[in-house]
Amino acid sequence: MIRLYNVLSEFRYLSNPEESKTTPEVANTPAEPELATPVAEVIETDVDPNLGLNKALDTYRKLIEKNMDNALEPLTEKEQAKLESRITEIQERKIIEKIEEHEIVEIPCEKNKITIGPPTLTRFEKARIMGARALQLSLGAPPFIEIPKSARISLDISMEELEKRVIPITIRRVLPNGDYQNIPIDYFE
Repeated sequence: MIRLYNVLSEFRYLSNPEESKTTPEVANTPAEPELATPVAEVIETDVDPNLGLNKALDTYRKLIEKNMDNALEPLTEKEQAKLESRITEIQERKIIEKIEEHEIVEIPCEKNKITIGPPTLTRFEKARIMGARALQLSLGAPPFIEIPKSARISLDISMEELEKRVIPITIRRVLPNGDYQNIPIDYFE
């Protein structure tokens, strides 16, 4: 209710005073002063699409001029020409606006050759394999080797299985563009 009252009083306050004089109730009341509303000026400016590039190039020019051996002397003609050629080279670079879609491809392991990453298992791959296999063993999976007498926990058994390369697992190594290579554990040194 209060909200409705606030909206109506605001509407009456902001309404045109000439319209309010025509109603009989408000005709005897003194006219309200007109509110002065500032008129916003619309300034049309041409937006430079290379504004950021131009600022960066100006900053680059200033840095090069400051970093010369003698900052008090201006650049020689040769140095100035070299600087201008660098700046025009930067300005003429092609701007990539849309990245083309890359179709992900599997890189085959030909002749037991590993093409992605080192030829040995990384410490992260070893940790992942041993952790996953130790979890399987602790949940009741049968071991692939004879359990050694020195093994106290499932992690010891998984370490031994990894050393003998009896775990049937394949490592997938992925490149930044999404291409990947599936490498059986037998291929590692």
